[in-house]
Amino acid sequence: MILFPAIDLKDGKCVRLKLGDMATATVYNEDPAAQAKAFEDQGFSWLHVVDLNGAFKGASVNSAAVGAILKATKNPVQLGGGIRTLPQIEDWLGRGLARVILGTVAVRDPELVKEACRLFPGKIAVGIDAKGGKVAVEGWAEASELGVIELAKKFEGAGVAAIIYTDIDRDGVLTGINWESTIELASAVSIPVIASGGLASLADIVRMTMPDAKKLEGAISGRALYDGRIDPATALAILRGEHKPEAAQFEEPR
Repeated sequence: MILFPAIDLKDGKCVRLKLGDMATATVYNEDPAAQAKAFEDQGFSWLHVVDLNGAFKGASVNSAAVGAILKATKNPVQLGGGIRTLPQIEDWLGRGLARVILGTVAVRDPELVKEACRLFPGKIAVGIDAKGGKVAVEGWAEASELGVIELAKKFEGAGVAAIIYTDIDRDGVLTGINWESTIELASAVSIPVIASGGLASLADIVRMTMPDAKKLEGAISGRALYDGRIDPATALAILRGEHKPEAAQFEEPR
């Protein structure tokens, strides 16, 4: 079970949004590369990066910041946001990314995703962002009529390395991950699922260790790490089965 710390990039800085609204960006670190190294030093084994500007523009915008991150950390990095063509995918993988996350293009052109999986086995993840149970695209700015499981099933057997499932209604507001929908998705497909959106406290970390959640690959944490609501050492020890938190820490976040 992997806990993925998140670096969301806006104008070259490490930020967090609330409910996917760019106007709500809070800057947490002016130096994303330093933040990436800090996460590595804290014991994390992966890094989740999103080019927020790129997601809205439809092309990579924070390339320099991502390049600096790749140089700063030895951890594998997965990147999403504005990556929508095979040349873009090839370029980013050539720069050292472990995985490219395809979101909008997965809705617009599923065949491109399947071709990318064929060309770059094990390197392609699909980002499914949902609002009100429907898939959102274009940096969450546009809703579709497509259901989450309906979209996910399009990629069964294609070789997708993982699905990153984000509940936009919970993202950045620390209300806890939508475990019911996430586990429902993981049960409906054979592709590994990563939970995202709303991870709030050690209660969510403990929830990751429950039997029905073990089918997940992991979960992404952003604001809760930056705000100090989750201690990295404690969270990672819980996931390794080396630490049992006090009873109060099992309480659902408010």
